[in-house]
Amino acid sequence: MLINLVSIHPCPSPQSIPLANAFLKAFTLKSAVSIDLVDFFLGDDAPECAVKLAASTPVAVGFSIYVWNRDLSCEIAAELHRNHPSIKLFCGGPEVTADPASFTTMGIFDFVVVGEGEVPFLSLCQALADDGDNSKIPGILLPGSAILPPPAPLTNLDSIPSPYLTGVIDTCSNPGILWQLSRGCSFTCDFCFDSRGIHGVRHFSLERLESELRHFSDTGVRQIFVLDSTFNLDPKRAKKLLRMIKNIAPNIHFHFEVRNEFIDRDMAKLFAQIACSLQIGLQSADIEVLKLVGRSFNKADFTAKVGLLNESGAVFGFDLIYGLPGDTLDGFRGTLDYALSLYPNHLDIFPLAVLPGTKLALRGTALNLSWDTKPPYTLKATDSFTTTDMAAAAELAAACDIFYTRGKAVAWFNSVVTALGLKPTDLLHKFSYWLIEVKGHGTNESDFSDNDIWEIQQLFMKQLFSTPKKIRFLPLVLDLVNYHHHYASVLLSISPEPIIDSQMPASSCDTSFRLAPTARIVHFTYDIEELLGCGEPHIQWMYENLHQSGSQAVIYLNDGLVCTESLVASYILLLEHIRDGGCRDYKSGTGLTCDEANEFIAFALQEGIIVNA
Repeated sequence: MLINLVSIHPCPSPQSIPLANAFLKAFTLKSAVSIDLVDFFLGDDAPECAVKLAASTPVAVGFSIYVWNRDLSCEIAAELHRNHPSIKLFCGGPEVTADPASFTTMGIFDFVVVGEGEVPFLSLCQALADDGDNSKIPGILLPGSAILPPPAPLTNLDSIPSPYLTGVIDTCSNPGILWQLSRGCSFTCDFCFDSRGIHGVRHFSLERLESELRHFSDTGVRQIFVLDSTFNLDPKRAKKLLRMIKNIAPNIHFHFEVRNEFIDRDMAKLFAQIACSLQIGLQSADIEVLKLVGRSFNKADFTAKVGLLNESGAVFGFDLIYGLPGDTLDGFRGTLDYALSLYPNHLDIFPLAVLPGTKLALRGTALNLSWDTKPPYTLKATDSFTTTDMAAAAELAAACDIFYTRGKAVAWFNSVVTALGLKPTDLLHKFSYWLIEVKGHGTNESDFSDNDIWEIQQLFMKQLFSTPKKIRFLPLVLDLVNYHHHYASVLLSISPEPIIDSQMPASSCDTSFRLAPTARIVHFTYDIEELLGCGEPHIQWMYENLHQSGSQAVIYLNDGLVCTESLVASYILLLEHIRDGGCRDYKSGTGLTCDEANEFIAFALQEGIIVNA
């Protein structure tokens, strides 16, 4: 007897892991029912998906439904219902739990699963295997029947077998995974569904998490997205986990959702000691706006805690929402100015979504909110945030995505803003209009490659600094833009395998080389070592104290670290000969002797600047 569990992901990515369905399968491994996990993606053809699902002749098909996949899930289910009426159809997940009646009244699903799914699903499998009645199972809702209270959430999460340690999810074939360390949320934000009905947090044991972490490390996982609503809610536990990660999985990159109020200096240092990025839900910097959605905000404390992250060198970003009740376009601009002043590595900016089942949805009419009643439930307008304001905020968000986040501008953005005498949002506003003039309406960050954005940044800087009083700063600004573009592109590349002594050529004269794909040769107007030695850039001061002496450097990755090696012109010319694949006499025209060329090539091989062709 077979049940297909369907997950529909937004797109192929390291986050396209059917974790919710994998937990269900792991919990029912000892039942008499076989479970197949089936993955689809948005844009897949519904009839084709239905044919694939029916081909294995399952007794039932279940759908894990979220805001992004509701429509396609229902289309596939409708196809199955129409062409294979003997297959029982059911669904669960956040969308279903938020509004189960909207699914039971469709005439498509035989029943729905409400709440945490493992216990009801196991009972369902047993009922199907025994040809029994599933109408009395707590958490299972049939069309037209009274809803039964779902079973109490599992207090011992370790009673759910690990989908990773049991092999339900093959970590060897996934470059990245989702990892759940706990369930639940202790906060009650009105716009969020996480804490609905169940308040508080339950944890998987540290012993289990250690076993999973060792498994991830042993099987070559490169990236982990931690699903906890607030990873650092329990600071003591969070620090234990960070030390565990440092010791067991130093080569895996982690993504955490954190709250700033629980950060201290020790935690900030621990975050900085592992490969990770943090996402902090700022949402708004207006205390009164946040009060209206059940959140509090202490600006001084927030600034201080983020300062600890900057001091430690930890990588972090913010979530912002525009269109919150009581907010205005000017208020959102103020929030964005404040957020950018704190040097986040990235910003994720969203329009408010009024999700079914949330407190905000229940209060929406009283608050005079207007929103789409179909996914993704986007706000249209409020009394203080008009449709025109929403469009203007969306343009600012798009400009920030392209110029700041994708453009890796964190290191120089605020110094450029200061030199121009602008606010951050003034610059982004100018960029938005300039981009429309150059590229037309309707562009977004997905339309551009990283190199496209780098070229766009340079062109825009040339326009901003074209006035007689500002043009003197342009060479310095372009050096900063170019250095950090190349730094970021190298950082995101994969280190070459280190060369061993036995692989070293006896002479460069009888060996071919090529520039390592992780290396970049860059020419600067200023001395790059002096430029980097200034620390945080202050353009006016740097212009007055540094000289346009010119320099060139190779930027490359060595053992996971980005290195910048400033070189004299002869060695740069030798590397350019290697890069361009010219004559085998790499030293030709460089003025270097054979011994000097051989010595440098040996150094470049050991450092990973060049590799054997």
